[in-house]
Order: sequence, then structure tokens, then C-alpha cells
Amino acid sequence: MNLAEFQKYKENKVHTDKAFPYNTYLCSIPLDFPCVPYHWHNETELIVIQKGSGIVHVDFNRYKVSAGSIVVVLPGHLHSIEEEQGMKMEYENILFRGEMLFTNAEDICSGEFLTPLFNGKIPVDNHIHPGISYYDEFSSIVKNMDRLCELRPYGYQLALKGYLFQLLFLLTTNQRGNHLTATEEKILQKIKFIIQFVQEHYSEQITIEQMADLCHYSSSHFMKFFKEHMHTGFVHYLNDYRLTMAHRMLGESQESILEIAQQCGFDNLSYFNRLFKRKYGVTPRQIR
Repeated sequence: MNLAEFQKYKENKVHTDKAFPYNTYLCSIPLDFPCVPYHWHNETELIVIQKGSGIVHVDFNRYKVSAGSIVVVLPGHLHSIEEEQGMKMEYENILFRGEMLFTNAEDICSGEFLTPLFNGKIPVDNHIHPGISYYDEFSSIVKNMDRLCELRPYGYQLALKGYLFQLLFLLTTNQRGNHLTATEEKILQKIKFIIQFVQEHYSEQITIEQMADLCHYSSSHFMKFFKEHMHTGFVHYLNDYRLTMAHRMLGESQESILEIAQQCGFDNLSYFNRLFKRKYGVTPRQIR
């Protein structure tokens, strides 16, 4: 599997079924993969922590999560998942598309609640934890959804939709978060542009000067802007993303380590090996 094939697979991945756009699956960090880099998608996602602890970022917020925590990610919101100081974390991903809850006819639920909720106009809690008043009810509904998906009785899809409406009701009626200001929204869109550029071009040479020019910033302002909002330098972020993709390819591709390093943007194998060992504690060869 070369880089083009790998990229095509990654970009065409479908989270949900068209007939019933709801899906759930289990993941583990770092056993399945070392981290989930910043990304966004059109589905609503619930990240349900089953065991251990870790870090989840949603837009500009950093949440330390542990067993029992639930993170709500609405469509289009930037988010990432990573381990915390060598701790393992098992979690369930629940993804669904908001349109499965809309009716063909315009009604008050769609116009007054669902549309503004999925468009980010209703501020909601992203981190649902035991300290929140409606946590027990929210968590109980998620468990009921999981039982339904496990048993799948005839017509279970009807009950799942009902549970989703209950979750959205709890988020809407208990809205406590704050809207992003116009300035914060512009910053978020700029960060998403930078991240998308890296995801699409990480196999190529990318320089600070190039990125600054694309953002209409000076090089110094770009570096300051990125570090202020991503809490890491751009070069470190770029190398970290390249290493993440290389780690995945090493487990799925039959190509040589040199070829994978080059396809992930590293033109110096020794440098790649050194960074890889520093990040993962093992050499690329030990992944094979």
C-alpha cells in the first residue's frame, strides 16, 4: 500500500451507514494507535471513556478524562485524543449524522432546536462527567443505547432515535457552554485551514515561510499564532503528524521503512528513526 492508496482509504472512510447513519466501535490508546490527531467531520461524536484516562481536546478546550467521562463533539468541531503520561485508555466511539433525526416537513424540533444545535448556535457542555447535574441521566441513556446495539431487537432503530432525542434534550435544556466569539471563530477556521493543509501535504516539503504566506502572516507572527492556540510549535506539530502517519503505515504497508519515511515527508532516515524512537520508545523496525 503506497501513500496515495493509504490517503485514498483514509479520506474515503465512512463512519456511518447511509440507511441508518449510526455507528459505535471500541478503541484503545495506545494499543490500537498512539493518538488521534486533530480532525473534524460532519457526524456528531460521543467519546465514552470505559477504562483508564487520557486527554481530549475540543476546539480550544483541553479535557482530562477518565472512566465514566463522556465527551460530546458536535459536527465540524476540531478535536483530538491522546494518552496522558503513559496511561492507557479504552473508549467507545458513538457517531451519528444529525439528519437521521430530521423530518421531511419543517417542524419546531428541526428549526428551533436541531438545526441550531448541530450548527453550533446552542452552546452545550462538551465534557459530561459526574460533577454535572444531569450526568447520571445522560450516562444511563448511553448505556441503554449500547444494550440496544448489542441485542438489536426488531425495530431497535426506533428506540435508538428516541434515546438520541433524549440526549439532545439534556444538552439543550442544560446549555452552559459559551458561544465562540467572532474572533475565536476566525481563529478556529484559520487553525482548521492549517491542519487540513498539513493533512493533505505532509508528504511534501512544508516550510514556515510557506505556511505564513498562505495565512497572510509574517513568519514570526505565524509561529506565535500557531503556538498560542495549539500549545506546540508548528514544526513539532508537523513532525508529530508525519510520525503518526508513518506509525500507521508501518503496521499496514509492506513498503520499506525508507520508502515510508520518504512518503511521510522525511528525507533523512536517521532523523526519522531518531524522532520515531523519541516519540514511541521503539524503532520503526520494532513495529514490524
